Amino acid sequence: MSFNKNNNYMHIGIFLVGLILLNLIARDNFRRLDLTDNKMYSLSNSSKNVISQVDDLLTMKVYFSSDLPNELGNTKRFLQDILEEFSAYSKGKIRFFFEDPQEDETMEEQAQKDGIQPVQMQVIENDKVEIKKVYLGMVMLYENKKDNIPVIQSTAGLEYLITTKIKSLIDVDKKVIGIVNLQPESELKTDNIRTQLSQHYLVRSIDLSKSTTDDIDVLLVSGTTDTLDTLIRKNMESFLDNGKMLFLAQAGISADIQQQRATVINSDIFDFISQYGLQIKKNLVLDDKCQNVNVQERRGIFLMNRAMKYPFFPNITNFNKSEFLVSDLEQVTPFYASEIILDTAEIDLVAGTTQLFRTSNKSGTMENNFILSPDPQQNPFIKLLNQKGKIVAASSKLINGGEIILVSDTKFLSDEAGMSVPDNQTFILNTADYLSGEKELISLRSREITNRPLEELEDSTRKRWKWANMLLPTLLVIIFGFLKMKQEKSKAYMLEQIYD
Repeated sequence: MSFNKNNNYMHIGIFLVGLILLNLIARDNFRRLDLTDNKMYSLSNSSKNVISQVDDLLTMKVYFSSDLPNELGNTKRFLQDILEEFSAYSKGKIRFFFEDPQEDETMEEQAQKDGIQPVQMQVIENDKVEIKKVYLGMVMLYENKKDNIPVIQSTAGLEYLITTKIKSLIDVDKKVIGIVNLQPESELKTDNIRTQLSQHYLVRSIDLSKSTTDDIDVLLVSGTTDTLDTLIRKNMESFLDNGKMLFLAQAGISADIQQQRATVINSDIFDFISQYGLQIKKNLVLDDKCQNVNVQERRGIFLMNRAMKYPFFPNITNFNKSEFLVSDLEQVTPFYASEIILDTAEIDLVAGTTQLFRTSNKSGTMENNFILSPDPQQNPFIKLLNQKGKIVAASSKLINGGEIILVSDTKFLSDEAGMSVPDNQTFILNTADYLSGEKELISLRSREITNRPLEELEDSTRKRWKWANMLLPTLLVIIFGFLKMKQEKSKAYMLEQIYD
């Protein structure tokens, strides 16, 4: 009896030791089954690649209040899960810990020194609406550098945010991106893209008529409506001749939605572009798959706003899936774009040209007689959108290793135009990473599902999904009922055989 009791204790002891060893092994060697469309609960290869470059201790101090509403509690759990993965893949070089600043006055002071300020939130407790002060931030410490995320209120984009912060901390030699405005008489507001690029790059404003580009890695150039200064053109050509990378936003038409006016651009910039196998037509591209604009209508004594489709602002979803730069994008929206033609003739400077994205197969073009009204009654072109997609972004790879990427929207880099659209910002950030050779974050940036509108599906596809939603549940219920009936009949037959 005593022997059996000791034997049981031994088995329990072996089981507990085995359980502890299994947990220790699984801490750094684990597998996760993630069935989500974008694998949002697993670290991407891009994040793992960035983590592998961490060569010193990186500490993450997470300042999160303990008593949080349900949705923020879920965010906290998601954050803890993802930080555990960061720590595991770093093999101990990334460490994190959670603190509740509200439990300790000294800790609260430290949180605020680290740039984490409390957030006022409206919560319902004991059937009453109350204003509550909570902490929802984190700080990262690496060598003598520090960066933080002041507020984390959602799981959306959290992996990307953390990975970019880590990359910014560990990067020693940052690439330099120059932003050029070829219309010096008009101010180009680029705060939106500058703010985001500055997290990973050194960003400078460049005047190509005065500055050299020797220390610039990538140029982002906002196009012109006039003739190029000789020195500016020479500097751009020299930049590309040196095997460097250039992004150019340039249309063939200058259009203004406020004045409802469009004019043809006459400039030698088109000669500059054509020597790299890219031609811009002097037209405007229209697409039935497009953004809406608000139009004022008079109804009696009142002026009312009405949303109308505006084909000059196309919602582009046709991307060249063989091009890494755009393969994971979901949507881009240029304003007043022109058609790009790829020159297939052999050009000494060019290794090859390729389209990046095009409009839908409900497109059209407008030349010479420009009518910018969104009203089909005033603008007959809107009723004639039945042409194949038009190329509005393309790339030319040069034989010397350089590359020029063209988007046929002159104001694509402007805060008031292209950079007011988050999807466009994603494309430009991808472009900066791609052209500077920093490709780790491109797939991660485009990873989250942001756009799945049912109304944008083709009519035939939408009908198929509609009938599937109507008939599939009914069909499954019938099949289940049939199988259950068959099972019951089989059981009844067996009972009859037993008791007969």
